[in-house]
Amino acid sequence: MNRRRPQTGCPSVPNPIHVDRIEDPRLEDFRAVRDRDLLGRDGRPGLFIGEHLLIVERMLARPGRTKSVLVLPSRLERVAPLVPDDVPLYVAPEAVLRAVVGFDIHRGVLAVGHRPPDAAHTLDAVLSGHDAAVGTRSAPLTVLVCEDITHHDNLGMLFRDAAAFAVDAVLLSPRCHDPLYRRCLRMSIGHALDVPWARATHWPADLAALRERWGCTLVAAATGAGSIALDEAPRPERVAIVVGTERDGLSGAALALCDTAVRVPMRADVDSLNVAVAAAVCLHRLSRGRRA
Repeated sequence: MNRRRPQTGCPSVPNPIHVDRIEDPRLEDFRAVRDRDLLGRDGRPGLFIGEHLLIVERMLARPGRTKSVLVLPSRLERVAPLVPDDVPLYVAPEAVLRAVVGFDIHRGVLAVGHRPPDAAHTLDAVLSGHDAAVGTRSAPLTVLVCEDITHHDNLGMLFRDAAAFAVDAVLLSPRCHDPLYRRCLRMSIGHALDVPWARATHWPADLAALRERWGCTLVAAATGAGSIALDEAPRPERVAIVVGTERDGLSGAALALCDTAVRVPMRADVDSLNVAVAAAVCLHRLSRGRRA
């Protein structure tokens, strides 16, 4: 049962757990967030951290996703009605929270989430609701494929693109950053919790599987010889848009698997766009996802 905000009178908050000691073991999951971030997934096995109110709201909206929440007293009234009774809600003064976490958190709200198992992030798992390709009768499908996006801001923005343009799934190459990394999740404004994503285990074979098993036309976002202007590109019913890093672009192996390459027409003295910007332009043209 969820806590609900009282409709009248003074607000009351059921069962918050007030913590005033830095050493309190109940705050262990929140301790030294930045230091543990540097260790990647091994720094917090099976868990991830969400910061900012919007991210924590998205986490709490998914039953079973949130392990615990930590807030400043000033944020208690806003957050408490969202927290289920089986999720501990810790309240700590600013000095304690800062000392435990290791930095000034934004808006005084943090949550620890349960990371889904790796089996939930295979290509078969995220596309299980989409039929394999059956010729002209195949239902529309749009996949955003990211190769070696290691910058967390860029990856977060790519997930924001995917949500905005109704992408059905995101496929990440093995070297891509973790979408549930705290800052990446923040840049995606929580959409990495919403958009289904898979991490390839066999690259670029998993890219080829999108064409062979799911009937996707593989479209590379690339500016090299042989690319065509985006406005001239056909719009397949099933499409996978493949993007790489701004500096190196796509690998030769990935590019060789693509059916076509498209470029965003730009002024002659501008040679490239940020990968998330380029992806948004391509998705606006090619995504078959339903939009308003």
